Amino acid sequence: MEIEEAIARAKKNNQKAFNYLLDKFWDDVYGFQLKRTQNENDAEDITIQTFSKAFDRIETFNEKYTFKTWLITISKNIHIDLLRKEKNSITQVISKDDRNMFQVLDESPSPEDKLITEQHLAKLLRDIKKLKPHYQEVINLRYFQELSYKEISEELDEPINNVKVKLLRAKKLLAEIIQEK
Repeated sequence: MEIEEAIARAKKNNQKAFNYLLDKFWDDVYGFQLKRTQNENDAEDITIQTFSKAFDRIETFNEKYTFKTWLITISKNIHIDLLRKEKNSITQVISKDDRNMFQVLDESPSPEDKLITEQHLAKLLRDIKKLKPHYQEVINLRYFQELSYKEISEELDEPINNVKVKLLRAKKLLAEIIQEK
């Protein structure tokens, strides 16, 4: 699939086209943000928000420009907005830090962990635990608790498109972990 074709399909809400664009441009946007933020988690969060916003507004993309440049511009603007918010509100920084601490420290076994008895499921769970906590959480909510995108969005207090992008990325990373073995 060519980029132009993928964009045209994405404008028609084709999920495979979104996957293609995400795979094709993830490293470019993530690398750009990693240089700006010097922090893997922040770079990943901004990259997820970038794709979420881009996919939400794909119909506004002008073919006169390159798609990568459009994504980088969105990414840069999201980063600038986040910096402004952090500068204007110390409580946001504190609550952000608290949330990050909570994600790192909360490694208690979930109800699903206790119910797992089959070896294949246990192996899959071990692979899932190799993912970052926010990816573990979205996979858990979608596939173990069987919540809808809307329910996950409400649970995580994030836009639905962020949830979709996070889940896409989590599945891709999990597939890579499984293929390594």
